[in-house]
Amino acid sequence: MTKDEAQNLADHWVAAWNAHDLDLIMTHYEDTVELTSPVAAQLLGIPDGKVVGNASLRAYFQRGLEAYPQLHFQLTDVLCGLNSVVLYYTNQKGTRTAEFMELSATGKVARVVANYGS
Repeated sequence: MTKDEAQNLADHWVAAWNAHDLDLIMTHYEDTVELTSPVAAQLLGIPDGKVVGNASLRAYFQRGLEAYPQLHFQLTDVLCGLNSVVLYYTNQKGTRTAEFMELSATGKVARVVANYGS
């Protein structure tokens, strides 16, 4: 993954979220995606905060968009790995977030670990 590819992924991902376009958001994820997030734990009432599979992830994201109608992300930085990126952004409440995204061979997100600041 090049820095330009990572930036392109980040820009499209943030734009999809800011448009609240669930179909476009989901184009970034593999069918077998795994996401772990404290927000998933809270919204879904699951202690490990783990969401597995495209259908479950879509339902979680739908719930998040409904729970936070003013949702908006401001991208701060993009960190590039060999087959991963970290998107660092703030949301509409000013909460700092870093999402580690491991990518599949097709360039889609296969695994996500979300981390939140204050």
